[in-house]
Amino acid sequence: MKAAIVHAFDQPPRYGEFEAQPAAAGEVLVRVRAAALSQLVRAQASGKHYSSPRSLPAVPGVDGVGLLEDGTRVYFAFPRAPHGAMAETVAVDARYCVAVPDGIDDITAAAIANPGMSSWAALQERAHFKPGESVLVNGAAGTSGRLAIQVARHLGASRVVATARNPAVEAELRALGADDFIRLDQPAEQLTAALREEIQGRGIDVVLDYLWGPPAACILDAASSHGSGEASPRLRFVNIGSLAGA
Repeated sequence: MKAAIVHAFDQPPRYGEFEAQPAAAGEVLVRVRAAALSQLVRAQASGKHYSSPRSLPAVPGVDGVGLLEDGTRVYFAFPRAPHGAMAETVAVDARYCVAVPDGIDDITAAAIANPGMSSWAALQERAHFKPGESVLVNGAAGTSGRLAIQVARHLGASRVVATARNPAVEAELRALGADDFIRLDQPAEQLTAALREEIQGRGIDVVLDYLWGPPAACILDAASSHGSGEASPRLRFVNIGSLAGA
């Protein structure tokens, strides 16, 4: 079958032939129609993610949309290695397939799932978010961050604060549901002061961090205080990405 193939981590994948695999017990075969090219997939294919292939060649791709043998259109995740989603057919655990509604096209369904789940899982499974709490989305300008604003609102956030490097996106992020906006393109002391006003002044319950690096350091500095432990508000900080630093 045809596939995108990683032969070396320092080179881009190449189109070529890769041996197809049959479905094992508990698996289904999916004929792929669209495969997502997410930050996770980029990191995986370059050998920089903990889930990167242990041996090469391998096919990249974590998830996508395709057809089952009976014609059902599904979103699928985590094909059996070394076959990733960027192949003509993949074997997938049947539990990792979800029917796609007719109103969503293949590309949108494939592209939106991973960034959408990044905030959904972080809020529900890591932060144990409760309706009425406030959320800070650090790095809200990307697809995942924009979805995080909307997911937090959907789950009942009372306030959502967004950060981004480019001040030109402020209006767009507010239109998606952000109540406040903090520019990251300012000196660390000023950024920390603005973050402290939100965290210790107005109050932030959960941070969804897509950046790590210096912006995350400013958030952690802003969250700390010199008072007693009882005087410091409790903050749940969930790191999701590291676009600003390792």
